[in-house]
Amino acid sequence: MTYEYKVVPAPLRGLKAKGVKTAEDRFALALETAMNEFARDGWEYLRADTLPSEQREGLMSKTTVYQNMLVFRRAKAVAKAAAPAPAVNAPPPAPTVQKKIVAPAKPEAEKPAPPAPDVAAQ
Repeated sequence: MTYEYKVVPAPLRGLKAKGVKTAEDRFALALETAMNEFARDGWEYLRADTLPSEQREGLMSKTTVYQNMLVFRRAKAVAKAAAPAPAVNAPPPAPTVQKKIVAPAKPEAEKPAPPAPDVAAQ
């Protein structure tokens, strides 16, 4: 089975909601909301990664910052092999006809044949 992947930045701040008081709970709510949004589209949460990224700082210098990313995956739809297109001048295919095979009816009352006369006995 082949998969396709989606990588998105993790939330930087938590979400405010009724009954959610602490910073940890707000951040967990933000992660939960992001994961559920992607799950509705068929994406399965795979992992979170922290990756380095170089950014310019000032005119000439660069600095390394770390980005938190969420990785999702879903099964890739397998495309069915398309039938070759018929030629432009080709006649349309003939419809297929299925014949039903019926066994011959048996006669209702079969009379046994009379015995043949014995030629040797005469």
